[in-house]
Amino acid sequence: MIELYVDGASAGNPGKSGIGIYIKGEGRQIRVSEPIEPTNNHTAEFTALLRGLEETEKITSGIVSARSDSKAVVSAFENEYVKNELHKEFLQKILMITKKFDFFFIKWIPEAENRTADSLARQAIHKEKSWRHEE
Repeated sequence: MIELYVDGASAGNPGKSGIGIYIKGEGRQIRVSEPIEPTNNHTAEFTALLRGLEETEKITSGIVSARSDSKAVVSAFENEYVKNELHKEFLQKILMITKKFDFFFIKWIPEAENRTADSLARQAIHKEKSWRHEE
């Protein structure tokens, strides 16, 4: 089973933004810190989940447990609905990817339990290019 932790961060609304992805399981640990186009925090959170799923898809088609501290993202996935037009595009792509896994679920977690992804997202705000590390 793969555990996927994601977080998005913005310094402003909109402002400099970044995403953090932490993947662990099946003998792997992958950390991704990636700056994204200036945006707001909600869009950064959706971007983080989409990119995290893209990274996860490269290593498994099995069981994936995703965790996010964004209630908006988790709720949008669970209800398969979001009002914001931009976020609808993200949600459609997210739903398409998750159907490729044998089993996928997402869970909201408090910020305190998402520290690794949060730290990676905050670091990305101050970077010009992506950073990826696999153990």
